[in-house]
Amino acid sequence: MKKIQILGTGCPKCKKLAENTETAAKALGIECAIEKVTDINEIMKFGVMITPALAIDGQVKVVGKVPAPDEIKKMLV
Repeated sequence: MKKIQILGTGCPKCKKLAENTETAAKALGIECAIEKVTDINEIMKFGVMITPALAIDGQVKVVGKVPAPDEIKKMLV
C-alpha cells in the first residue's frame, strides 16, 4: 500500500492537489492511504518551503504546483 501525503495548509491549491491525487489513484486502482499534512512544522520536516506539495512513500515528488491527474499517475506507477 502506498502512503501519499498532501502537504499544505488547506488552501484551494492544496485541495485541488488532493482531489487530483485521489482521481489518479482510483483510475490506477492503487491501494493507498492519502493523508493531509497541514502542520507547518511537519511540512518543513520534508524540506518543503512552498505548498502545495505531494509526497509518495515519504519522498517529495512535487512542490509549489498542482499536477494533473495524468502526471500524478506517472509518479504512482
